[in-house]
Amino acid sequence: MKVLIIEDDEDGATFLASGIAERGHEADVARNGRDGLVMATGPQRYDVVIVDRMLPELDGLSLVKAMRAAGSATPALFLTSLSGIDARVEGLEAGGDDYLVKPFAFTELMARVTALARRPTLGAEPTVLVVGDLEMDLIRRTVKRGGQAIDLQPREFQLLEFLIRSEGRVVTRSMLLEKVWSFHFDPQTNIVETHISRLRAKVDRGQATPLIHTLRGAGYTLRAPN
Repeated sequence: MKVLIIEDDEDGATFLASGIAERGHEADVARNGRDGLVMATGPQRYDVVIVDRMLPELDGLSLVKAMRAAGSATPALFLTSLSGIDARVEGLEAGGDDYLVKPFAFTELMARVTALARRPTLGAEPTVLVVGDLEMDLIRRTVKRGGQAIDLQPREFQLLEFLIRSEGRVVTRSMLLEKVWSFHFDPQTNIVETHISRLRAKVDRGQATPLIHTLRGAGYTLRAPN
């Protein structure tokens, strides 16, 4: 089992890392929230993340919310001195999987960490979406086609993600306005058409087979060649 400890107190982090190592597991430590987020959503895969609520640079709640927004399903255990019911609820609603209050018994911590690590991952949201030779990594926020990197703006990334998740189905202009731009009305602009055109230029230009198709009078679809 590999555990990421995000704790700014040096003595506390050392105590946790040493205890986990003594039980035959691996532990990495981040001393602030921003470093912790980078490590939690980076290429290294962790079985469990232990997060303090009160962290410098990025607090624990925001950190876990950002993890979930990036597509990370790694179980997160809040380890904090904030013991009120409201604090516990905030932690769980932010995306935490468990909540343990300081001071704590190390045996209880390990029991909770082990239980989280044993949770089945079947049905978890994929972090890499693939259609044909197009690959989107939701954690690294990268897109490649045929192994070549494609540089997308944030809104273009959102648009392409929605098209990939709707692979083979027709998506209307109204659907894109609502899901990508959060517009529940028609702004009477060509915002969708403009972004589709830019996205198509980046994804399909120079390719033998296009992936993004316009269906006149209906909408758009993304599909791999047969």
